[in-house]
Amino acid sequence: MTTTAAPATVAPALRRLYFVRFGFALIWAVVLFLTASSIGPVSATLLVIYPLFDVGAAIVDVRSSRGSRSAPGLYVNIAISVIAAVGLVFAVTSDIPTVLRAWGAWAVVAGLVQLIVALRRRKLGGQWAMIASGTISTFAGISFFLQAAGPRPSLSNLAGYALLGGVFFVVSALHLGRNGNPDGQ
Repeated sequence: MTTTAAPATVAPALRRLYFVRFGFALIWAVVLFLTASSIGPVSATLLVIYPLFDVGAAIVDVRSSRGSRSAPGLYVNIAISVIAAVGLVFAVTSDIPTVLRAWGAWAVVAGLVQLIVALRRRKLGGQWAMIASGTISTFAGISFFLQAAGPRPSLSNLAGYALLGGVFFVVSALHLGRNGNPDGQ
């Protein structure tokens, strides 16, 4: 039996989740920026924690959106983020270009998934920010590949990426419709 999440309960749950995601991204970005000159214990830990936090957030999102059209995309996001975390465990033992390539691959695929989920939720309200975020994530991922091949690759760009993503989450939280349909139907 498939149940559909009630829109009246989905919007407040997403709003809370989006605010938490913003707070996490803000703190994470500041700490990474301060440690971004090299891959050390703190930056390596941060790089692995970020996709794991994304997994946790997606699990919370799935629970609040149970039975909705967005759930399959969220499950894909969980799988992608677990793979990214594992890949980053190995990448942080190498060098910054390897980290940028791993992060870039994750950003491209996760951005496309975020875009699809946001399009399915567009009638819920506040999803234009998530649509923009998914699109920008995809292009940012490509730019990380290009930076990895450049003369001075840096982790600080990942801090900016996370901070911008956090801003999109807070904007979406502030504009999230109170009684919309989470599935865009």
